[in-house]
Amino acid sequence: MEETPNKYMQAIADSKVCTDDAQVKAEVAKLLDEHLAENRKQEVYQFMLNCIDLTTLSSTDSERSVAAFTQKVNDFETNYPQLKNVAAICVYSNFAGVVRSALEVSEVNVAVCSANFPSSQARLEVKCAETALAVADGANEVDIVFPLGYFMDESYEEIADEISEIKEAAGDARLKVILETGALKSADNIKKASILSMYSGADFIKTSTGKIYDGATPEAAFVMCQCIKEYYEKHGVMIGFKASGGVRTTDDALIYYTIVKEVLGEEWLNNRFFRIGASSLGNNLLADILGSPVKAF
Repeated sequence: MEETPNKYMQAIADSKVCTDDAQVKAEVAKLLDEHLAENRKQEVYQFMLNCIDLTTLSSTDSERSVAAFTQKVNDFETNYPQLKNVAAICVYSNFAGVVRSALEVSEVNVAVCSANFPSSQARLEVKCAETALAVADGANEVDIVFPLGYFMDESYEEIADEISEIKEAAGDARLKVILETGALKSADNIKKASILSMYSGADFIKTSTGKIYDGATPEAAFVMCQCIKEYYEKHGVMIGFKASGGVRTTDDALIYYTIVKEVLGEEWLNNRFFRIGASSLGNNLLADILGSPVKAF
């Protein structure tokens, strides 16, 4: 007698999201060919600036350097009052308190990379403790890496249990699960990881860490957004999308804006549900908005 599949296997089996890599590539090419150029306008650039998770994730980060990094966001508020600020400052979890203490802009969130970022290789108790400590220090967004080891072993219950427990440790903070699409590679794997993350409590699904494997790709983003759309149609719950890893130029960012706009629609075009993780993008966008090179961040 065939074993009844668990709810995660059933959700994957029930999904109608396309996983043919060639077809996904063709659909993305068509979408961008038809719609990318129409988004090259000032209001879109300004919107995308407001969707950035301004990120510093360096081994040389220190309390002093992170405080100075945060001050640039404070200064932006004063120097460019006509523009909306970035969405969040994203740092390693041990710097949550530094950002929270230095940040003077109420609408900018404190995001941390937690749970043994970027490898996700640690005991679950350690991941939960790190997350809870960061939230206690003032983080209101938590980015964690999808447990790829469990995925490679097809241990889907373990994946769900881990994400759910970290979500509980995060409390009221929004949880972003980084799929590491460069490691997953295929549309089929990206679909499975997207579904597993959303069914386990992710508030966002994110492409990449930008640390180990290849970063965001339009094809990965397209599959992820299709999964988010399907999840919303089934459950009425909006899950956010974040592109990260190699998103440096205005044109890079426009690709992901266009995919979100065309697949998910206007409801997702706000910084509650659309983010771009980046370090250099902010200055590049600002230069295109103001018409000259700027180093605000």
